[in-house]
Amino acid sequence: MPQGSWEREARFVSAAALRRTAGPAAHLPAEPAAGSATEPPTEPAAEAAERLAVRLRATPGVRRVDVRPNGFLVVEIATPGEIVDEVLAAPAAVPPPRAASAPDFVAPWPDFPRTWDNPGFAVRYAYVRAGAVQRWARDLGVPVGAAAGAAARPGLLDGPVDRAVLRVLAELPSRRDSRDPGWAAYLERLAEVYHAAVERASPIPRGDEPPTEAHAARVRMGEAVRRVLGEGLAELGVAPPGKI
Repeated sequence: MPQGSWEREARFVSAAALRRTAGPAAHLPAEPAAGSATEPPTEPAAEAAERLAVRLRATPGVRRVDVRPNGFLVVEIATPGEIVDEVLAAPAAVPPPRAASAPDFVAPWPDFPRTWDNPGFAVRYAYVRAGAVQRWARDLGVPVGAAAGAAARPGLLDGPVDRAVLRVLAELPSRRDSRDPGWAAYLERLAEVYHAAVERASPIPRGDEPPTEAHAARVRMGEAVRRVLGEGLAELGVAPPGKI
């Protein structure tokens, strides 16, 4: 899971080492089952973490790895913007939306009022807004789609509002694996940081400003946001809107 705000350091906390242990008595041989061969001792959490840390420190893109006494790993990545490529490269896990008329359907938010006080409006509008940014960018000469992938350097997503979006996007794998992903609250947070990013670090040129690589990187980040919002809305049984 990502840790902290990511405004300065993009860090994850991993419990991978704990999966190789057997809890507090991990240093003891496992109790053999009846009729089975004796199992070898399980590696202590701290030792497993140190061994994994050595391997991680040699991995491209990893800036630093610290080991906590309890066996947790704290991994700092060098270029958080690469998360955008990972989101867009992964197959979208979008189920067919449930019919709003189904007996068990309960919408997480009302459609109205369409004001910022309604988180459902903020989420739906963020989805539509990210799509509109793609169209505006194309009209203004900013690369989009596959062209943006070639022109957008992940390292350019280094401002505080861009990093705030990346920080929320980085939760996606854990959300997908969780028994209780909390999609509604997650989408609300993603929509909030995306709206702030569009307002404070525009993905499209303003006035006479020429299109830049930074614009392309932000447009591509918006594409990732739109995909995640669409997936989350479908998970909640809400059809992603075409327009608002």
